[in-house]
Amino acid sequence: MSAAGVVLAGVAKAFGDTKVLASIDLDIAAGEVVALLGPSGCGKTTLLRLIAGLEMLDAGSVTIGGRAMSDVSAGVHVSTEQRNLAMVFQNGALFPHLTVARNVGFGLERTERKTSGRIPEMLELVGLAGFGERRPDSLSGGQQQRVALARALAPSPAVVLMDEPFSNLDAVLREHLRREVATVVRSAGVTTVFVTHDRDEAFSIADRVAVMRDGRIVQVATPRRLYRCPVDRWVASFVGDTNFVRGDAAWADDGSLVAITALGAVLLEPAFEPGAVDVLMRPEDLEIIDAGVSLDEDVGVGVGVGARVLAEEFLGATSTLAVELDDGTVLQVRRFGGDSASPPGSTVAIRRRVDLGPAWCSPVV
Repeated sequence: MSAAGVVLAGVAKAFGDTKVLASIDLDIAAGEVVALLGPSGCGKTTLLRLIAGLEMLDAGSVTIGGRAMSDVSAGVHVSTEQRNLAMVFQNGALFPHLTVARNVGFGLERTERKTSGRIPEMLELVGLAGFGERRPDSLSGGQQQRVALARALAPSPAVVLMDEPFSNLDAVLREHLRREVATVVRSAGVTTVFVTHDRDEAFSIADRVAVMRDGRIVQVATPRRLYRCPVDRWVASFVGDTNFVRGDAAWADDGSLVAITALGAVLLEPAFEPGAVDVLMRPEDLEIIDAGVSLDEDVGVGVGVGARVLAEEFLGATSTLAVELDDGTVLQVRRFGGDSASPPGSTVAIRRRVDLGPAWCSPVV
């Protein structure tokens, strides 16, 4: 069966006196990969369980492929096994007494297991061709999760739901597996909704990310749009490291909105208004353009601003410097590759990268 769209309208859920979800609206296109991203306790796993039919709605509706699966006003609740979806859990939940092939074929009709070729097809899709006769306990954690994904995809579900599928894996394996999973679900063309608290995981796999906070969806956007244009300061900080640089925004002669900051003039997104603003500058938005600059030397707007290095954190491929401007503003600056070290106490000149587009800002309250 082909992929199906998922539509959530006014979804709400409470457990006793605790409101977990309130008025959730989300439209997921057929074949789209969407991440539910948020901190622990924000309601993202509960929302996934409501899509699956494992919990009853208190209000609203869940529609899959144009068919109402849950609708409180109409008294509809279709059981999980009739929703044509599959789930992948944190631990894979494989049957330890069955071979890999029998795990993958568990959801297929008996005749289909033997004659359709679906099992070897799925094992090849997840990169485990030839592993059919192995037992789950002979596989690595990453291989077990790939078997779980193959099992989920084998019956050709319209929707696949994943609940923190990589959380039990180490960091290196998690990074490797998320790339593989992104390739697999797109090759299969299946609508995918997955829960995560990991920004990198959401950004690397999803077509769009729905950020959740306190039982609500606060922003839905592509990973790039979410990172560059967050809806508020909380989202900005949740999806990445931030610097907020105070500035005064005013209309320029050409009709653009420009903020004058300690790092010079910065073009702003057109949605904002004149006034006192905090301009978002990610650490990688800033660059060091000169070293050994005296703190009292005027290096000029657009050329660089003198700063003193407070600390440097070396992470191999990148380094993050904490630097202090003359006015006491402390900023994070990210350097890449084999850039030379800047020890604490040294002076540098920094600026916002000239190749960047308009910046996002927050009005000063």
